[in-house]
Formats: sequence, C-alpha cells, structure tokens
Amino acid sequence: MSTPSGQAAANAANKAVAPSPAQLKEWNIRVGIIGGSGIYKLEGFQLVATVNPQTPWGYPSSPITISKNASGTHVAFLARHGLTHSFTPSTVPVPANIASLKSLGVKAILAFSAVGSLREEIAPKDFVVPSQIIDRTKGIRRGSFFGEGEDKGVVAHAMFGDPFCETLRPLVEKIARETLAKVAPNVKVHGNKTAVCMEGPQFSTRAESLMYRAWGGDIINMSALPEAKLAREAELAYALIATATDYDAWRPSEESVGVAEVIACLVANVQASQKVTAALVDPIHALVKDDESELVKKHEGTMRDSIMTRSEAIPESVKPRIRYILPWFAA
Repeated sequence: MSTPSGQAAANAANKAVAPSPAQLKEWNIRVGIIGGSGIYKLEGFQLVATVNPQTPWGYPSSPITISKNASGTHVAFLARHGLTHSFTPSTVPVPANIASLKSLGVKAILAFSAVGSLREEIAPKDFVVPSQIIDRTKGIRRGSFFGEGEDKGVVAHAMFGDPFCETLRPLVEKIARETLAKVAPNVKVHGNKTAVCMEGPQFSTRAESLMYRAWGGDIINMSALPEAKLAREAELAYALIATATDYDAWRPSEESVGVAEVIACLVANVQASQKVTAALVDPIHALVKDDESELVKKHEGTMRDSIMTRSEAIPESVKPRIRYILPWFAA
C-alpha cells in the first residue's frame, strides 16, 4: 500500500507528458537501469526528464528518470520496488517495467539486486554476475507477455537456456571487476554463478538453504524472475548485477537472517553499485547505440519462431499489445 506522499508522487507522475518521438530520437536511450533494494536513483548523472509511460500492462513500479552522464549518454532508470520501497518482490509490476523501458528505446538492461550468499567464498558486500537461474517462485507472478490476463489467445515459448545475455554478461563482469579493484579493492566479483530466485517475502528456512546449495545454487534473491524472462520476450539484452548482503541460513554458525543485518550491508553496497553503474553506461551504450549494432541484431527477431499461435487465430485485441513489445509483429 502506498504512503500518502508516495501516492501523491505517483498521481503526479501519472499526469506526466510522454516524451515526443523527436525527444526520444535526440536522447537515443539505449541502456536501462533497474535499481534494486537500496538503489532508488542514479548518482552523478544529470536529470533530463521524468516520465511514467502507461503500457498495456499498467504503469511501471516507479516513474522513470532520464539522465545523462558527462559524455552525454542518456540512460533510463527505474526503481524496482518503487521510490518508497512499496512493492514486495511478488507484486512488482514487472511486465510494465520491461515494456516501459522498451517503449523508450532501451535495448540493454542492467539490473541490480540484493542477494543472500549460499557459498562461503561469496562474502557480504561481494558482487556476483550470475550466468544461470533456478526458479523457486510459486506461479503467482506474471511470467510472460503471452497467454495470460488480457493476452489470452496467443502462446509463445521463448528460448531461455542461457537466461542472461551471453554478450552483455561477460562484459559487465569484466568492467565491474576493474572498477571495484580501484574503488573498493576488498570487494570481490564472482562470475559464472547460479542464482536461485525464491518467492519471499520471508527469507529461506535452513533446510531450504541447504537444499539450494545441494542443487548448485550460489546466491539467492527474490527479483531475478520473471524479470529476466520478460526481458527475453521483449528481445532485450539483460544482465543481473547482484550484491551480497548476508550469508543465507545454511551456515550452522549463522543465526536466521535478520532485516537489520541486510539493511546495514545494503547501505554499504550502494556506493559501490553507483560506481559500477557509472563505469558500465558508456561501454554498454556503445554495444547497442543503433539498430545496426551487433548486439541489437542478436536479440531482435528472436521471438519470431517462438510465437506458436497462427496469426489469424490471435485475437485482434491482443495484436496491438504484442506490437508494443515487438514492433516487427505485423499480423
């Protein structure tokens, strides 16, 4: 439930004028940042505009700020849990978040998330750029732009064997490692790890935590899904940047995870995350700066063979919704 001040801000944002096509062309917004717990704005960027696109799936979880860095590169930022942290992991309007970023021209998403560690070597405050996900959500979150709610009548099966973009992910890991070596040398960066995404909002039991370790999980969070799935359906490059806040309950010497412990580590992680974001924006933008870029072409059109329903059988009311995220869809 929104606070009165949060609701007032949301109401004001809902009346914001959408950027014109000319503005979007001028800004050339290609990189989107999703801030996780503790990251509610970008530091060191000049604010250009605040927008709040109304998508077929509703409004995003926060107004989106359009900002630019010193080199003039524009980025779009939204706070996953809202500016007042009013959305639980299970109630984040992920379809609207992904669709709204896509509507602004975003081609690559860098998503930050606080996580618990399932491995001794991943210490609190460490960064992890995972390569795999184990889904432990419970089916109460909308996980697809197809076949659910007002989108019934069309079926699509997106390839998801590698849930993160395998061009974007290694570059993110490399830049994060190089950046933190300079600004936070005691912080390690881990790559090629497996994230477990659970439902929450409670943390794991000790038995569950031990089970996730036995399965090969390295970190655990509540936000990677369906975000990564929906980004894949929207043909966007997506990488997750996880910051460890605690060891999960698996450690016999550890007490059950406490909120105060998590928040204290969150605060410590925010400054390092802002430095990593600043270092990532220009190199990632260079990869997706125009529609002829190799990374854009790698993802664009990947859903063409995933839509299983014949075009003539797709309800007319659903077709414009598909085109919102897949402009090439012409049926």
